[in-house]
Amino acid sequence: MLYADKINRHYHFYHKLFICFQFWHVISHEHGVDYSSGRFQGTSALQLERINVFFNATASKRFYARAICIDTEATTIENLHKRSSLYRPENFVAGTDSAGNNFARGYHTDGAEILDAVLNAIRREAESVDSLQGFQILHSIGGGTGSGLTALVMNALIDEYPDNLISNYVSIPSPQMSQVVVEPYNALLSMPSLIHNSHLTFCLDNEALFQIVSRNLKMAVSGYEHINHIVALTMSGITTCLRFPGQLNAGLRKLYVNMIPFPQLHFLIPGFAPLISCKQKEFSQGTVGELVQQIFSSNNLLCAVDLRHGKLLTAAGIFRGRMSPREVDQLMTNVRNKNLSSFVEWIPNNIKTAICDIPPRGLKMSATFIGNTSAIHKLLQRILDGSSIMLRRKAHLHWYTGEGMEEQEFIDAQKDLQDTLDLYKRSGEDDSEKMNPEGTTCPGCNEGNDQK
Repeated sequence: MLYADKINRHYHFYHKLFICFQFWHVISHEHGVDYSSGRFQGTSALQLERINVFFNATASKRFYARAICIDTEATTIENLHKRSSLYRPENFVAGTDSAGNNFARGYHTDGAEILDAVLNAIRREAESVDSLQGFQILHSIGGGTGSGLTALVMNALIDEYPDNLISNYVSIPSPQMSQVVVEPYNALLSMPSLIHNSHLTFCLDNEALFQIVSRNLKMAVSGYEHINHIVALTMSGITTCLRFPGQLNAGLRKLYVNMIPFPQLHFLIPGFAPLISCKQKEFSQGTVGELVQQIFSSNNLLCAVDLRHGKLLTAAGIFRGRMSPREVDQLMTNVRNKNLSSFVEWIPNNIKTAICDIPPRGLKMSATFIGNTSAIHKLLQRILDGSSIMLRRKAHLHWYTGEGMEEQEFIDAQKDLQDTLDLYKRSGEDDSEKMNPEGTTCPGCNEGNDQK
């Protein structure tokens, strides 16, 4: 995702393409762009005011998505291309063979074969932007392409664009819903790149998403359609202030400055409200107070993390719809004051709010939550434990060493993950002197260059 100072410009690199499909559906409707044809059919000037954030206009007044879609095999992205004229044909980059659920193939062999084509597509789009500031990546780390190829691309981005921000929306494998035996290895090997190269990592968990559909929405889970829509709504909420004017504004770079106390502590938990069933809507008051209560509930988080098992380092609420900024600030402050034990003491003003007057399609108001919590260490521990069990017996290791990897790379990845896990644990302790930011800086994390 590329974006600029005044007119934000974004490009997206997708592996989790069906979430991509839902995301572009959501924001094209919000901006009045017909998803099939790319023609503007909106009714408000506000829909066009910042449309260049995510869309580019052609001479024929058609809009196309500022997106680059990548895969090691062409089948998936060809299906996406057939669904809509919203995507620019030359921004589809694919190889000839699947990465076969193997990080090593995505990073060393099949992914490496298309890296130059990927970087050429990125350069072509980057050169058309006046002031490049960053990239946004949506991918999974359970498979070979989303883990290996993404890590390869991120390494190249850091080398070529060292001063630009990278944010990731990451689908993290769940042991309760695993379909690939080597998912723990792929997730582990993805972590060094996420730790050292990403600035904002939004963690998504299929287990938590399925629970939201069945528990909150009271719906039978028959596929990924509802899950992808929830993720798309949340992504839409996080990017709202980039795309529409508001009373209180918060761009991604401002979020980075306010949400990340140390560069290594950038693994964020997103949430969304309202997420209630049709029957519950009959009894809902539809107030800002209800939204605030819901976004701080673990039941509304898109990752299987219980906020009660840690402390919030920082939190942000992005609200949409007509509401009073004073009321929002008061309610968010009250949450902190009534739950001081749930927030770290060493960051006194650690809640940020943003308000956009334009609600999502079909809702009068909504709220998107972003939390940086020490409870994330349980999710990181899950990734570490899952890989350690297999690595102890060197199970399935030959599939990776046969593609050019060494066992030491697994050990180094475990050390990186353990260091981050320990840092998050210490961050939840009251004594700020126990925090040791030394050694946590990562390439591209130029704290002195947050604002241009």
